[in-house]
Amino acid sequence: MSTAQSTSPLYSEQAFQKELLARHQRGRVGQIVFFASNIIVLALLVILFAHIINQAFGFVVIENRVEPAEVADRPLGELSEAELVAILIERQPGRIPVVIRDRLSQVPSENFTSAPLSSVLEGSVYPPEWSELTIADLDVDQRAQILSDNLSQPDILDVVNNQVIQPTVVATWKLLPSIFERDAIEAEAAEKYPNDTLEFRAWANWDFVTSSVSSSATTAGLRTALLGSFWIISITALTAVILGVGAAIYLEEYASDNWINRTIEINIRNLAAIPSVIYGMLGLAVFVRALGQFTSGQFIGIEDTNGRTALSAGLTLALLILPIIIVSAQEAIRAVPSSVREGSYGLGATRLQTVFRQVMPAAIPGIMTGIILSMSRAVGETAPLLVVGASTFIGIDPTGPFSKFTVVPIQIYQWTARPEDEFKSVAAAAIIVLLIVMVLLNGTAIFIRNRFSRSI
Repeated sequence: MSTAQSTSPLYSEQAFQKELLARHQRGRVGQIVFFASNIIVLALLVILFAHIINQAFGFVVIENRVEPAEVADRPLGELSEAELVAILIERQPGRIPVVIRDRLSQVPSENFTSAPLSSVLEGSVYPPEWSELTIADLDVDQRAQILSDNLSQPDILDVVNNQVIQPTVVATWKLLPSIFERDAIEAEAAEKYPNDTLEFRAWANWDFVTSSVSSSATTAGLRTALLGSFWIISITALTAVILGVGAAIYLEEYASDNWINRTIEINIRNLAAIPSVIYGMLGLAVFVRALGQFTSGQFIGIEDTNGRTALSAGLTLALLILPIIIVSAQEAIRAVPSSVREGSYGLGATRLQTVFRQVMPAAIPGIMTGIILSMSRAVGETAPLLVVGASTFIGIDPTGPFSKFTVVPIQIYQWTARPEDEFKSVAAAAIIVLLIVMVLLNGTAIFIRNRFSRSI
């Protein structure tokens, strides 16, 4: 073999330049695909958000069955509970049992009139001598007393609006037509609805946030669902963060490398891919049925044994996001350089001191990222909560972990399933509120993460 042949390059200069050009072209194609996909996703998000905003604002025509001036000489919001109940007795006495059934009853609808009040009004306030009576045995004043004893002034005001005033949206327009076709809308409303009120309505407002759920779109609110979400997410975060971070610390810093621990880690990663409805079935079997005496509050004297409470829902969601928190916390702890541990041990620190004073402060930003992602998922979950027992319509605000509950996503679904157009606007307003809540929660978590990042 000649010297020229033995020293010739593996690729000629021309072949090298051709391969380099091909790589550059593939890179440019990849960049174009990457940027195009991001632009498409952002455009779809903008269109979706614009559609929500367009649905949540606009002109409406409202027709009252009874004008407020006919039932009171001052605004209804200034009346006391007794005055509002008196209006209800005078105008709609026959609807009082319906209100009790929807807002206070703890038994199925078919048993409402036959079950004793001890079961119907379980957890509510009523005279002890009524315990064995049924709702049919009470007169109008006694039924009204149940309302005044168990509902707040805002709740009774909602009842009066729903049952007496009965405001009804007879026509709606979205935001864009309301802006660009205002004159035509006003002319149409004056012609078709001369005796009704045309107003520009922002469905997403403070009254919407602070009002309870209602069968009327004009008085429907998100307060009950927001409180339910608050209780459930609080329980979920408290449980999942403590157990998840604790498990990650054990697996990374204390567990030995054997087949048992490797099997546990593999199963944890597999659990992250299980459909959420499976966790709902697990929560139903374990927390609602097997541990019903604990999750219902019966062990502290609360007489409700079915276990379908906010505590069961929170623990179920904690199981759902636990694998995500464990895996992300493990990765964050593993990313801390081993030199940090060795330096700490070299200075005489114990393993416990090394983990909690050196490793964990450095890993907190990564751990917080996993917590943010998992909590964002938990806020929007519906399937496991429906299985556990979330209500699609509930008029009682949850007051603790042992209360009945609903959450914002389920309430949105209930409204979107209604055939009336105005409930689509109410659902859009609820979506806006949910997005704001999620941004605030994530923003708070990101602030905490960045604060720890700067302090390291």
